[in-house]
Amino acid sequence: MSTTIQLALISHTNNGKTTLARTLLGMDVGEVRDAAHVTALAESHTLQATQEGDRLVLWDTPGFGDSVRLMKRLAMSGNPIGWFLREVIDRYRDRPFWLSQQALRAARDDADIVLYLVNSAERPEDAGYLPSEMRILEWLEKPVLVLLNQMGPPRPAPEEQAEQARWREHLRHYGAVRDVLPLDAFARCWVHEHVFYEALGRLVPEDKRPAHGRLLAAWEAQNAQRFHQSMAVIAQQLHDAARDRQVVETVDKGMLGAALKLVGIGKGDDRKRQERAMNTLAARLNLGIGQATVSLLSLHRLDASAATTINARVSNNFTVKAPVEKGQAALLGAIVSGAATGLSADLAAGGLTLGTGALLGGVIGALTFAGAAWGFNAGTDRHTPSITLSDEFLRTLLVTDILRYLAVAHFGRGRGNFVESEAPAFWQDEVEQAAALRETDVNGLWRTLREQEEPDIAATTALLAAITRQVLARLYPGAPIPG
Repeated sequence: MSTTIQLALISHTNNGKTTLARTLLGMDVGEVRDAAHVTALAESHTLQATQEGDRLVLWDTPGFGDSVRLMKRLAMSGNPIGWFLREVIDRYRDRPFWLSQQALRAARDDADIVLYLVNSAERPEDAGYLPSEMRILEWLEKPVLVLLNQMGPPRPAPEEQAEQARWREHLRHYGAVRDVLPLDAFARCWVHEHVFYEALGRLVPEDKRPAHGRLLAAWEAQNAQRFHQSMAVIAQQLHDAARDRQVVETVDKGMLGAALKLVGIGKGDDRKRQERAMNTLAARLNLGIGQATVSLLSLHRLDASAATTINARVSNNFTVKAPVEKGQAALLGAIVSGAATGLSADLAAGGLTLGTGALLGGVIGALTFAGAAWGFNAGTDRHTPSITLSDEFLRTLLVTDILRYLAVAHFGRGRGNFVESEAPAFWQDEVEQAAALRETDVNGLWRTLREQEEPDIAATTALLAAITRQVLARLYPGAPIPG
């Protein structure tokens, strides 16, 4: 037998209900703008469904306005005067106020759980509307789950937990409130949503808990599949980068001697030919990074045009650990993160532009700093000089690939398309530490990838998944991470 679980999403006017609905749904719904009463009518959306026909339905309701007057009107709803004021005066003279009453009565009649969204950017003691709105929530006689929105860029777990504790302490005197959870509409990770779904299971009526279990299992299966597919995208990009090879031009005379000479960093014309090969290899690398970013965005049902923005965010918050000075490291960070060129933007637009020689030339200058080609291996294959990416460079690429995944996975749809947000610097430390725990596997990965006759990225996918799970476990202690 199929079951429907209904959630009513309620908040003070303009506290971000529709943006959160977009985040949970993974698609653009409703109208989002900085104005009161943007949501004029209650709208229902299916958050999750099962093959058995169970549904988890979210109602996005008009926001609270004058909550004191609203509570007085609701208190009169059972007598003729209250009916007259509501259906005659309010309905035609103050339609937003009337709509708020309608939504709340529907929540009282039909909702299983009320989601109350608060603006975490303000201190709970400064939110003067809270006492009167808490009285309204108690009038509903439904369990209330408080969600903290607008928490700002992701921060270390202790800081976010402290903020959560402040709100929980402030609201503990209100009997309707059963739990307080972070669920930011702008910078959340799907791990937050798992905690949210588990919290719902503790609050749904007893007879609906089997359906909730099926809905949670369906949600877990979808997210585990998307996580695995994301790791496979990164693994393929690393596989292609590790196996890529660019032949260095040689002069006709003394072919073997020229090839052997080009194994090291040459001078004059030799060096120019090497740098042209490095530039070509770097351009292909950036194209591969752009393609991988677009694929990650597509898996998360996000606009592919955000690829350039995401890669720039990763670049701005990533520090290259290489034997180069600060300015050169910044250029190097740009290429490793995929932000050195407009290739990802061109790719999303269906075109390709390689007019980036000047910037890439600067990156190559950083890579060949102090006369040593950091980032590249020079060698010969059948007496043909060639350039490949070094193991050290590929490890740096692995770190930024995981950072890129985190940037995409923490995108909460916000105001529609990708919006300004941060890839926190502390993420890099977490990724570096998680990779260090599997240093032997990482070090052996590159030879394995280069020696494969047939593409097989299963082992690489598994290694990346293990490192990323470790990072997520550190970022969200106690949260279940997919196996």
